[in-house]
Amino acid sequence: MSVNVEIVSIGSELLLGQIVDTNSAWISQRLAENGANVYYKSCVGDNLNRMTEVLRIALQRADVVITGGGIGPTQDDLTREAVADVFDVDVVTDPASLIELHERFQNRGFILTKNNERQAQIPDGATVIRNPNGTAPAFMVESDRGTIISLPGVPFEMKWLITNEIIPYLQKKYDLGETIHYRVLKVADLGESAVDHEIGHLIAESSNPTVGVLARPGQVDVRIAARAATIDAAMELIQPMEHQVRELLGDHIFGVDEETIESVIGAMLREREATVAVYEDLSAGAVSDSMRTAAGDRFLEAIVANTDLPGDRLIGTRNGNEIVGEKRATALARAIREHSGASIGVAVHGITETAENESSAVNLGRGDTYIVICDAEKTEIRHVRSAGSGAPDRRRAAMYAFGTLRQHLLGSSD
Repeated sequence: MSVNVEIVSIGSELLLGQIVDTNSAWISQRLAENGANVYYKSCVGDNLNRMTEVLRIALQRADVVITGGGIGPTQDDLTREAVADVFDVDVVTDPASLIELHERFQNRGFILTKNNERQAQIPDGATVIRNPNGTAPAFMVESDRGTIISLPGVPFEMKWLITNEIIPYLQKKYDLGETIHYRVLKVADLGESAVDHEIGHLIAESSNPTVGVLARPGQVDVRIAARAATIDAAMELIQPMEHQVRELLGDHIFGVDEETIESVIGAMLREREATVAVYEDLSAGAVSDSMRTAAGDRFLEAIVANTDLPGDRLIGTRNGNEIVGEKRATALARAIREHSGASIGVAVHGITETAENESSAVNLGRGDTYIVICDAEKTEIRHVRSAGSGAPDRRRAAMYAFGTLRQHLLGSSD
């Protein structure tokens, strides 16, 4: 059997951006591992009418709705009332939960206040799910329209309940005997549209396994997911598809699953006993910080410049206008290599055309970025037609630098 589950995260603080909703991502992963389908996730603030509306919609398209948050003691904790409205029942006090609340407070030397008694309230007919890590019990309402399971928003409490109560319940009720497992192939030096051009037919035609892409600054993830009885069986389905993707994308694939470009480059530097030094300007330390993480003790030196003066001193010119663009980046890469004694020099030189009144967080800022990688024998040069000091452009510059360095270490270039 299979079960469709929808996750509803509750709390105005989530909509205001005061808290990032990591709970629903964690729940989705656990559900997928156990063969449950998650087709929708919703987020709603602490408003009774909107909460009720979202839950009614969720119940129309899912067998089970899991809510997180809104079962605490305060006046804006309205999940009980919303669930009760959905099933057209009253909110009642569960005697056993109230006794347990009193005992917990007494054991800690506190008096149970009236507002804390709210935590013992549940929709009439709901099943209480004991929460050993918190004061608010979870609860579940089952009907012929579907099931709503309401959990606390505190991550530690929620995770225990998902692992020890909710997953076993779903496994037993829906006879879940499958898992959804996936392999992520990480791609550098190709944009999302270029990846789609190469493997779009696999995305469109795949069913089990399925293929999807996720774009990040300077990187694209290709996810291959399969449903099977075991992880090993899922991997047997994934492997032929992975082979097809690798045939199409070649050495643009730099890693899999939890690997990062930093971990891959670090391993390559250690394997070749190479050392590295970096000069960068517009990227403001993004490249050298990531390179230091990657290379560890293979990283010898970094110069991060906010003006042309450090670069002029490094390459021995009094006026930066004398050497510009690609020539300047090449001179900087060679100079930082010689200055540090590293076997590889890296230079990332940006020339921005972004207007002063544009946001520093602008993505794909106008300008040019020159990336040069050199050792004693060869030089790799890459020209990117964007440049900016905002976080997306700085991360993209670092990824381009890593990609160019990787090609250098592999002994080939684009």
